[in-house]
Parts: sequence; C-alpha cells; structure tokens
Amino acid sequence: MRILVTGAAGFIGSHVGHELSAAGHEVSGLDCLHPSVHPMAGAPGSGDIRDPVAVRSALRGIDAVVHHAALVGLGLSTADIPEYVSCNDLGTAVLLAGMAEAGVRRLVLASSMVIYGEGRYACDRHGTVRPGPRRVADLDAGRFEPPCPHCGQPLAAQLVPEDAPADPRSVYAATKLAQEHLCAAWARQTGSRVVALRYHNVYGPRMPRDTPYAGVASLFRSALERGQPPRVFEDGRQRRDFVHVHDVARANLAALRATGDAADRAGFTAYNICSGEPHTVGEMAAALATAYGGAQPVCTGEYRLGDVRHVVADPALARAELGFAARVPFAEGVSEFARAPLRV
Repeated sequence: MRILVTGAAGFIGSHVGHELSAAGHEVSGLDCLHPSVHPMAGAPGSGDIRDPVAVRSALRGIDAVVHHAALVGLGLSTADIPEYVSCNDLGTAVLLAGMAEAGVRRLVLASSMVIYGEGRYACDRHGTVRPGPRRVADLDAGRFEPPCPHCGQPLAAQLVPEDAPADPRSVYAATKLAQEHLCAAWARQTGSRVVALRYHNVYGPRMPRDTPYAGVASLFRSALERGQPPRVFEDGRQRRDFVHVHDVARANLAALRATGDAADRAGFTAYNICSGEPHTVGEMAAALATAYGGAQPVCTGEYRLGDVRHVVADPALARAELGFAARVPFAEGVSEFARAPLRV
C-alpha cells in the first residue's frame, strides 16, 4: 500500500514510517517541522497539515493515512491554546476533508491516554469511582493521592479500559479528544474505517530534548546528559505505563491491517497502546539514572495542575482485536534509551 504518515519527522512518526517501510509499504511523509517541536529545523518542512493545498497534494495516490501530526505536551500557558487547537484539531479537520475528497477511507489516528484524565479507581465502600481534579490545598500539603469523591477515603488505582468516560484535564488532552470525535464523525459520514491508538507514556530513541512539549522520560534523560539529577514531581509514586517506541511502531502496523477494505469494517475503534507493566515515575527516573550512570533522582514535591496521579491502561482489547502485545521489557528499553542520542 501507499501510506501517508503525517508528523513523519517527529519522534513517533519517524519510527512508524520506518516500520511501515520495513513491512513493504510505500511511505510518504507530511510534516511542517513546527519550531516548538523541531527547534533546530530552520525552514518549514514538506507541508503544513492545516494547508488544504499541501494536504491535497500529499494525498494523491495514497491508500491509507497514519496521522501523527500534532502539538504535544502540556505547553507553557493559556497563550498556547490557539496553537494547540489549530495544529491538532483544525489540522485534523483539513486532513479529513482532503481524505474524503481523495477517496481515502483508511485512517490510523495517534491518540493519547490523556483523554481519560485521572485513571480508574475503586473505593472499598463505593466501588468504581472517578475522582475530580485534585485540590490545590491538598497538593500544597503533599497529599497527592485523590480521595473518594463520596467519602474521602483512600482509593485503589485500577486498569483503565477503552470504554472509561473521557475527562480531559489539559488543553492538549481536550484537543486529542476532539480529534477522536472528528474522526468518528467522519468515519460515519463517509463509511470509512478509523483505528485510534491511545498511546500511554512512549519513550525511546529520537525523543526530543527537554522542551515544554517533551515527555517526562526525555526530561529525565536531558537532565542526566547535563550532569544533573532528574527532578521528579510530587513524591514520584504516580503510576504510568511506559511503552517503548518500537512497540508503538508495531502497533501502528497492526492497526493499519485492522482498517481493512471491507465495508463491514467501517467505523471508529480506539485501543490502549501500552506495555501492560506499570511503573511509577520515580522508578523510571531511578532506572534511567542507573543505566546512564548519573545522579539519582530528586523528588521535589512540586506539581503541575494539569497532571493526574495514576493512569494505568488495560491492554486486553488491543491484544484481542489487533493481535498487539508489547515486546520490549522495561529494563531493556530503559537501558537502550539511556545510551541513545536525543533529538534536537
């Protein structure tokens, strides 16, 4: 197949393009080299996904699209909101309109676990609950665990399935959820097939250096490269699922196969893409520091209001329907990442 990868120059997009090419597909890319994501790139790249002319040109002869073009991370301030909405949602809308015009009916969307907000929790008295945003007074006092919204008692974090209610808690999260809604509506209207991959914390070679748009693993790795200890927010016990980028690339290949050609495959389905082996953020920082040979991490007690406490994914649906299961063990992936150069 001829496949267009948007955001092809980015961290994940570049690995996905390589995986698809290795599988025998003909891959082309579209990337504007946004300065906040590619600060050393200089001039704009092959094309901006918000430009209908560039999108129309990129879609000529294409059989399927793998959509990774997006501004990621929490950003700097509310001043970032228009750019997030423009890059992520307007860009997706222009792409979908172009695909409909070109008759391209197969789409893999890079989504994110951030749409869930806080993860899934259980209370001994009230069963499954969804705590609201953590209070500033609690965070200031170092009380980082969200309490039961009904009785205030401690909660137990559980695996988050794909049918968990959406609860985006940052502008980035809201734009990723909007992308999913746009793609689902487009699939229904055009009889197309969309597979959305909700990435959990992706790490690995070619991560960008520490910018406000970088992931936590690259922030830790950048600190170590500067000879500084990784700085871990809160108490370091917040739980995440760290999935290696090589596994994420494989998931894209599996998702592309799942888009199919048959009419009964039309519609929208989302899948958690994760390792299935959760770790705390502090564990990631410590493992990376040890593998790098640098200073051990420092828990600062600081926090960011856009952060959530625990988000740990259920990998069962992706395994059952996509045949995808992560292969890169945490220790092996972290050891490789500790030695891999970061992208500038």
